[in-house]
Amino acid sequence: MSEIGPSAVERESGSAFLPKFDAVGLLTAVVTDAQTREVLMVAFMNEEALAKTRETGIAHFYSRSRGKLWMKGETSGHTLKVEEILVDCDQDALVVRATPAGPACHTGAVSCFYRKLDGDHLARVPD
Repeated sequence: MSEIGPSAVERESGSAFLPKFDAVGLLTAVVTDAQTREVLMVAFMNEEALAKTRETGIAHFYSRSRGKLWMKGETSGHTLKVEEILVDCDQDALVVRATPAGPACHTGAVSCFYRKLDGDHLARVPD
């Protein structure tokens, strides 16, 4: 029986962009600061969010909790200008290198990763 869609070899060795969305139509997107390489946030993209991101150069994501497309910064103004998108080996995850216009986290922190696990507790990471 033949496989439907691109083969693993095409995805992993070819030059065509063949995003592999999961069973619910999402890709994981890790957003890093284009200058510092600090991890800013992790979110999900569906086909529409990926297309809008590529079209506008501003990061768009799919909100699993709200069940809809959203542009990062649409209410806060803290947008993410996409500088580069890296694609992992099997094309099911992305690293979005972006220039942030303000804090990336809805809490006001520069990054959503502002705490570290310290034993059984969370400790704030120094700025």
